[in-house]
Amino acid sequence: MTTLFHRIDTAKAGLGAEDLITIRAEAAYEIDERNALLARAMAPDWRTKTSEKLRHGRLPAAGLAFVAKNRAGHVLGTVRLWDIDAGIDREGRAVPALLLGPLAVDPAAKAAGIGTGLMLRAIEKARRYGHGAVLLVGDAPYYERFGFTSEKTATLMLPGPFERQRFLALELKPGHLDGAAGFVSASGRKA
Repeated sequence: MTTLFHRIDTAKAGLGAEDLITIRAEAAYEIDERNALLARAMAPDWRTKTSEKLRHGRLPAAGLAFVAKNRAGHVLGTVRLWDIDAGIDREGRAVPALLLGPLAVDPAAKAAGIGTGLMLRAIEKARRYGHGAVLLVGDAPYYERFGFTSEKTATLMLPGPFERQRFLALELKPGHLDGAAGFVSASGRKA
């Protein structure tokens, strides 16, 4: 399997050409700084969204929480993936998948490619760990470039309000979501 690399344009984000951005696994000591970043980068109501309700009281999927940090050690971006069941299959069995989010980049570092780098790392690691699909609620024009579409979510529902055209999926294993229908539910480790 090839490793995906992505160039982050630090100059575009006003960070200076000498500033190195590193994307790596999130550490427990970074959670407060991550939360502060989310408060700056997300809409005020982000904690009330349906996706957040699926994540509430759960831990991210093992090995699938990432941060982007600059050389000074500041968190400039974050993404996490969460274990879920994407409905049930034709035989009534739960369909394991991942829920992505939130993906956030410090407003001062927008347009540098940090979000793209985080997405590529998250998708690559999820695929490497053998997961079958990733679901999210987000802007289709942004996420389509990573392969996300609404085609595989047409028979799935979220347990709360959501905009159908923003409910997207990426199959990491072709056909993984074939026949999946019903409600998406949290299945990961409890916090």
